[in-house]
Amino acid sequence: MTLRYIENELPHIAKHILANVSNKTICFYAPMGAGKTTLIKSMVKELGAIDTGSSPTFGIVNEYQGLNGDILAYHFDFYRLNDELEALDLGFEEYLDQDVWIFIEWPEKISSFIPVDASEIRIEIVDANTRELTLF
Repeated sequence: MTLRYIENELPHIAKHILANVSNKTICFYAPMGAGKTTLIKSMVKELGAIDTGSSPTFGIVNEYQGLNGDILAYHFDFYRLNDELEALDLGFEEYLDQDVWIFIEWPEKISSFIPVDASEIRIEIVDANTRELTLF
């Protein structure tokens, strides 16, 4: 499935993705500046998270909770990893064992640890305002 969108359409796009993915673990493949974090923030908001936060680039992972305090999602940004084994040092495999949404930016940095059944989103920059998303 391929969707073309502009930023103000993100709430609709987020809802559509959450309803149509085959797995709660979603890998986001896109160049720098394509809007991975912005899309994930929209998805987290759609899930009902208290705080939609920011990119976890420096902290590697953000945790999002719902109103009742339950964890709804984890958002990983592996851009700054030098070696995929660093993901294991963070306990990445334990995160995957939970029944929550897992959003992964830069999954190519940890390709050995991505579940085979993970959903995949590829984002292309069409122009300064438009993106094209393909959901696998």
